Amino acid sequence: MTDGTGFEPLKLVVWVSLAVYLALVIGFAWNPNPLAQVLAAIGILAAVVHAIRFYGWKDGSALFAICVAITFVMENIGATTGWPFGRYHFEVGADLPHIGAIPVIVGPLWFGMGYFSWHVAAVLLGVPARPSGRFECLALPLVAAFVMTQWDVVMEPAASTIAKAWIWHDGGAHFGVPLSNYAGWLLTTWLFYQAFAVYLSRRVGLAAPPPSQMRTLRLVAIAFYLASALTHLTPWLIGGGGEVTDAAGQLWRISDLRGATVVTMLSTMFVTSMLATLKLANVQGDR
Repeated sequence: MTDGTGFEPLKLVVWVSLAVYLALVIGFAWNPNPLAQVLAAIGILAAVVHAIRFYGWKDGSALFAICVAITFVMENIGATTGWPFGRYHFEVGADLPHIGAIPVIVGPLWFGMGYFSWHVAAVLLGVPARPSGRFECLALPLVAAFVMTQWDVVMEPAASTIAKAWIWHDGGAHFGVPLSNYAGWLLTTWLFYQAFAVYLSRRVGLAAPPPSQMRTLRLVAIAFYLASALTHLTPWLIGGGGEVTDAAGQLWRISDLRGATVVTMLSTMFVTSMLATLKLANVQGDR
């Protein structure tokens, strides 16, 4: 809706709100407090709205259900047996209802970042709204699994070792995180992304967003992914010393952990975001 001059106030409000939200994520999402929890909840809601806008009600809801179902199964297996992630338990969300051993918020959190990572990978591979053909149906889930796991590689040490949102019972080489955790993330994300690809590839003949709208929505997905990376700059810039001990009794310097997180972020999530942005800018039209 315009005011007669071509100006669209509602669209302006949406873009300003998005910019403010992403700025808040960069500035405050790294610190586990009530504001960060609100930002996470908004991010989950944004992913759901984006999925519905991009794929429609039925398919957007189906992607959410697929992700949540698979991740709750894998998280419960992991928390109960130690496979495939390692031995751990959650401290965050302890007062929330649980599905098995896992707080109810965990599945939606996987979807929030997982859904945006899916679009980042789709841009990198040049895959349209719905993957088709064997290559796209196999390659997209694999690339998306690495794009998503990069996020965990970046955020995991601070979240578990400093914030202690969850506890690794035996510690680990990566600032208190076992390397098996990342193998577990690759497996879990690949499972639900492969299910995404199979589901969407069988929903042929359904309308996709117009090319210009598709590019805009995918740019938004990249922005969410990038903001979740840049939030780790904030505690590093603030500085602060001290030490933290993991569950195995290993002592880690917080300044070392923060610095290593920034280096990892810049060489993984940041580069991935920049490549996706450049690829999107170079696209003349989507299939």
